[in-house]
Amino acid sequence: MNATPPAASGRAHTPAASGRAHTSGSPAPLRLGTRRSALAMAQSGQIADAVRRVTGRPVELVEITTRGDVSREDLAQIGGTGVFATALREALLRGEIDFAVHSLKDLPTAQPDDLVLAALPAREDPRDALIARDGLTFAELPPGARIGTGSPRRTSQLRAWARSLGLRIETVPIRGNVDTRIGYVRSGELDAVVLAAAGLARLGRLDEATEILDADHILPAPGQGALAVECAAANAALAAQLAELDDPLTRVAVTAERSLLAALEAGCSAPVGALADLLGDGQAVTEMRLRGVVGTTDGSSLVQLSITGPVPTAPGEEAAQLMGHELAAEMLAKGAAGLMGERAH
Repeated sequence: MNATPPAASGRAHTPAASGRAHTSGSPAPLRLGTRRSALAMAQSGQIADAVRRVTGRPVELVEITTRGDVSREDLAQIGGTGVFATALREALLRGEIDFAVHSLKDLPTAQPDDLVLAALPAREDPRDALIARDGLTFAELPPGARIGTGSPRRTSQLRAWARSLGLRIETVPIRGNVDTRIGYVRSGELDAVVLAAAGLARLGRLDEATEILDADHILPAPGQGALAVECAAANAALAAQLAELDDPLTRVAVTAERSLLAALEAGCSAPVGALADLLGDGQAVTEMRLRGVVGTTDGSSLVQLSITGPVPTAPGEEAAQLMGHELAAEMLAKGAAGLMGERAH
């Protein structure tokens, strides 16, 4: 996932995006770049409110179309999840926006030198959610149930879980926004779909989930549920202000997860899941458990391991990276590379 592919981009015209002149005497608005989907707009709106509070400046959303939004091809064929980030990053470097909001799981693991992840705010629930017909849970699905997901990671683990239950399922590749995916269930075309619980929560639609899938069965994508607030490294003053939104525990957890992914040299289409759980005694967080899984897409073979250690403290990121690298080495020793297909180099 280290390569960032080219992407088609475009942006909606707003007064703030066309120039920095501001004659009213109030501070010039900060321009927040966001994808156009309902989920991206909801996420960016929440961050915009927080940035207004910490900076005292107005924030205007600048809608940007990414290649991942306009192409209906499989993500693996057009370059993986980085296709959602490239257009936003190009707009940042051209000075057309001041900062951008990404779903962290959409970002390649290699961070460009000229951009900085100024803030990783407190994470939403990282788990996946099932939306099934008739209010069914996964274990209650009928034989031959058709489940929609465009994720090899979900496909692998869903099939492995179904096999452990003696359940026969069919996974159906789908893409599209939340409404489109849920629509497959409402229309009866599919029996269920799997989506990120965090996205449903941010849209105010978590009550539509029929089951939140336990991470003991389905590990999420590395960084799932977390948002990334990115700006140009040269804009140190803005980066310092945005850093007030950073949640240190979220940062160390997702750093460990993404370091595992990077150390596995896994391509964006590889079925890799990871979750760093923060553990404590009720008074304070004292340990972090990092779990990882790699599997064949048919779910017939999985390598799933975990390690536990002290919670990395400030600066923290280096220790979290080492934890990710350590778990990756153990998984590779158990044969993980042979389950991922072609690895990214």
